[in-house]
Amino acid sequence: MEMKGAAEEPATAAAATTATDGAIVNAQMEAADPKTTEDSGGGQAGLSKRAQKKLAKQKIYEAKKAEKKAEKKENRRLHKERMRNDWEAKLSKVASEEEKTKMIESRRALRQERMDKRAQEREEKIQRLTQGKLHGQNIVIDLEFGHLMNPTEVTSLAQQIMYCYAVNGRCSSPGHLWLTGCEGKMDSQLKRLPGFNKWIIEKESRSYIEALKDQKENLVYLTADAETILEDLDPKKIYIIGGLVDRNRWKGITMKKAQEQGIQTAKLPIGSYLKMSSSQVLTVNQVVEILLKFLELRDWKTAFFQVIPQRKRCGAQAQSGENGNEVEGEDNEGGENLLESQKKMKMSETDSEASVEKVESDEN
Repeated sequence: MEMKGAAEEPATAAAATTATDGAIVNAQMEAADPKTTEDSGGGQAGLSKRAQKKLAKQKIYEAKKAEKKAEKKENRRLHKERMRNDWEAKLSKVASEEEKTKMIESRRALRQERMDKRAQEREEKIQRLTQGKLHGQNIVIDLEFGHLMNPTEVTSLAQQIMYCYAVNGRCSSPGHLWLTGCEGKMDSQLKRLPGFNKWIIEKESRSYIEALKDQKENLVYLTADAETILEDLDPKKIYIIGGLVDRNRWKGITMKKAQEQGIQTAKLPIGSYLKMSSSQVLTVNQVVEILLKFLELRDWKTAFFQVIPQRKRCGAQAQSGENGNEVEGEDNEGGENLLESQKKMKMSETDSEASVEKVESDEN
């Protein structure tokens, strides 16, 4: 049976490659044909050339994404197959049944040790997050901008939120994360994340202004357009981050919202410690991680330099106090850390259990 599986590998891989290549070719053909692009865009007649090009690029992106996903799935299958074959080959070289039994028992003991370690880490993480929910700094991600984003941006924001949860779970003293205005397509996208229903986090379909109406005087919206500079984090305050990808289209929207609601605003003191390069804003997960780093270190400069990517910094520390380059949770580069966040997350009970099950199936 093993030999048969190995023999079928090239055919399976070739089939997967052919299918995904075909999808990319079709997408490129549609991109070259404005009429096809327009017809495939849900019957949206009269699209501008720019809109048609954007839609065509999206189709190519989705096709390439499907190709990478299929390739990764095939690589995992091949790796699993190789591991099993290597183990069986190693056992077949041992003549003594007694030695074989010892090898199997040793492998099982090692597997059990790994499973116990994962279970312990999972339990410790749950305890930390539970404590954070009770006593941690309140950090709200405002998800009421879903209607202003396209599907790709919504997906990107969901991935950023996933990374926020993962980072918070790794902190020695986690914050108390809130998702407010969690409904519609944003809610649907979040529910597609593995283990989302088990996250130790506040999920509110209501807006923060309704969910936290009895604490309105403590609400502080973090926005680049604010005049007040955030010097410290007050444990009594509730800091709000705008969950909006692609700020270039919606400049000043969070500041305007906060002013209309009559709540406080503030901006991070980035300009006091470094100069930003071309991109003036950060992703939601970067803002959350900066806040969590500061809570741990009580040092803004270290928090900024540990979180903000080098490509977004000009290098030298800013001495002039140019505070116009602050951040709010908006960025048109929301997808930059998707693969990285997936590698790092280890974040839900479902994921941990799935990992244990995979180890068991790989080694049996």
